Amino acid sequence: MGARARLLQARVLPQGWLDLVRQVSLFVSAFLVYDLVRGLVEGRATAAFQNARELISIERTLHVFVEPSVQTWASGSHVVMVASSWLYVNAQTSITLAALIYLYVRHNRSFYFVRNMLMIAMPIALISYAVFPTAPPRLMPEWGFIDTVSDVTAVGSSGSMTSLFTNPLAAVPSMHVAFALMIGWTLARLVRHSAVRVLWLVYPFVITFVIVVTANHFILDALLGALTAAVSAYGAIWLARARPVWRFSSVPRAPTASPAPAAVARVSTSG
Repeated sequence: MGARARLLQARVLPQGWLDLVRQVSLFVSAFLVYDLVRGLVEGRATAAFQNARELISIERTLHVFVEPSVQTWASGSHVVMVASSWLYVNAQTSITLAALIYLYVRHNRSFYFVRNMLMIAMPIALISYAVFPTAPPRLMPEWGFIDTVSDVTAVGSSGSMTSLFTNPLAAVPSMHVAFALMIGWTLARLVRHSAVRVLWLVYPFVITFVIVVTANHFILDALLGALTAAVSAYGAIWLARARPVWRFSSVPRAPTASPAPAAVARVSTSG
């Protein structure tokens, strides 16, 4: 029984309780700081709406200002709008959290690389929010946009507790897209089942569709979110190369028919 308990602990806690507490504390602190700072970068509504109008002008010049048409088309399906609204709400919370837990338990070495990407991406986003505050499309009904997330889920409404840590003028870059790329494409390299791999590969594209049809971001926001993810990935790769002795910085690799983790193997042989 003792050997089985140690085997279970080695599978669930690959690096022990102390590392788990360290990682949880790091993420909780980072997200609290991220939300608090993002919430403080407000009071610049005039600049935010002007920047949003500039984005619309750029997209119209490039003939890619299709967001109102896309939302109008999607609004014809109640199922699409409800699913998109709830997916928008959960993408940054339950889906990301579940993915991080899965990485930590099942692909522990790759977890730290993803952690590094997220920790690099959040300061980049905060700088952008401070330098270029931008109103989301949902706050611009004159262009035909509607706030479907508030209408469907009531999340983000004036009486919602989320307003304490939310800055509605932080649309550039889209961190929904950035997180979806960092999480989705990492898991696509790690999971074994082809169907699941395809789901994670298309996940960032689904999130891009979601942020547009819910009028939370412009297409340019999504592109800048993808750029943020790319810069963060290169930053995490640089950290892994700069500190090769830090074995928990490895870049995620495609799944192979490898044996059980060393920690599990040691416990099973000792039992």
